[in-house]
Amino acid sequence: MKLSKLYIVLVVLIATGCDVLDQSPQTAISEDIAIRDQKSAEAALNGLYDQLQSGNYYGDNIQIMSDVTSDISQSVGTWDFYREMDTFVTSAGNLENRNLWFQLYQTVNHANNLIADVPSLSDASDAVKDEILGQAYFIRALAYFDLTRTFGGVPGVAGTLGVPLVLEPSRQIDENSFPSRATIADSYAQVDADLTQAASLLSGFSTPGRVSEPAVIALQARLALYLEDFTTAEDLATDVIDNYSFELVENFADIFTNENTSEAIFELQYNTTDGNGIRGWYFPSSRGGRGDIALHTDYANMVLARGADERGELIGFDSNVGVYYPTKYSKSGGDDNIQIIRLAEMYLNRAEARARKTPMDLVGALDDLNEIRNRAGLADTTGTGVDTQQEVLNAIELERGIEFMMEGHRWYDLVRTGRAITVLTNVERENSNPVSLADPDRMVFPIPSRDIDANPNLEQNDAWKAN
Repeated sequence: MKLSKLYIVLVVLIATGCDVLDQSPQTAISEDIAIRDQKSAEAALNGLYDQLQSGNYYGDNIQIMSDVTSDISQSVGTWDFYREMDTFVTSAGNLENRNLWFQLYQTVNHANNLIADVPSLSDASDAVKDEILGQAYFIRALAYFDLTRTFGGVPGVAGTLGVPLVLEPSRQIDENSFPSRATIADSYAQVDADLTQAASLLSGFSTPGRVSEPAVIALQARLALYLEDFTTAEDLATDVIDNYSFELVENFADIFTNENTSEAIFELQYNTTDGNGIRGWYFPSSRGGRGDIALHTDYANMVLARGADERGELIGFDSNVGVYYPTKYSKSGGDDNIQIIRLAEMYLNRAEARARKTPMDLVGALDDLNEIRNRAGLADTTGTGVDTQQEVLNAIELERGIEFMMEGHRWYDLVRTGRAITVLTNVERENSNPVSLADPDRMVFPIPSRDIDANPNLEQNDAWKAN
């Protein structure tokens, strides 16, 4: 059972494009899909995971948006919406940008319904209710985290406003249907509050296919990096590394060819009847894809030049059009599981936190960095070139870019560290002149124009405001 009709009013406004006062309350819950008992609550929770799996979210869109707006991937096909992102001219009417916003708020509203209704269930034990609610709070936190870092920004680095914080189910159109934007600080504070609540409800770990206690801690560690709370980021990453049974997979490719490995902290589950679309965008037509997205040639050559680096084995080359493409997610049925959080990120998060904290710990940072390098078949990074804090941070940034190709980290990492303008300069492309990110106001994405038009309380980001 999926809560397919539980759409946040913002989403309804997008879909109708009409005077909202003339619309029937399409967000009302009908009797046949209401959360009435444990069975319907568990079905609704499955529907919440379906929202994460959508092609408009972690089924492919957010990963492509991040990589194509960075120096990893480029748009080489006919889909103009990713081409806009690739060349730093994303419009407020961009379809893929709108799809992500739509899906994020749909995910939030599904979570809101569970959070509102599960506590009053009479046939579910407290333990069952805690388990459902803990997962719902985490997924709402993840959605608001992705909303804020995409459309709001990072405190003191990018953006001026956060996102609308809707914490109750949207079941009718009323005066609450036109929310304004919170501050960036309050938006991240809501993420933190939801994760704190999830941590109080979840215990232990059973499978990466479901949100668990270590998944909550791992996302808290990621959030702490964004908020520059480096001591907390280090402590939380250490908790995940030391106190659970996760291990780095010896053969890097096994993370993706196998499912739910010892490295997976949170991994979305797909199958042949419920697949993701990420392979189809990247793989060339000769391999059954559409070939719209390819790797930047400079990026591919850099990885391949590292010789022993096993991660280069997950880069293919299409001789028909002369472009490189990633092969992490390669199953023709789209049934690869998608990595959301894995152990390698905890090592690299801790490495960065150790290098940035006061007092800094460059030795510890290099120890963590070398864990990831060694697993990839590379020798330690030591000596010349990693003597200063900035050199160590540059080495970590480079490793993150290689480690998480096709996993949607690169753009967000460059923005939060204040490196986007510097790194994304004269980026070579296959089908145009080099491009640069010159406008710091474009380190966030635009609020979709349909939402701006429908909600008079919704303020647009600076780069897209009318002159």
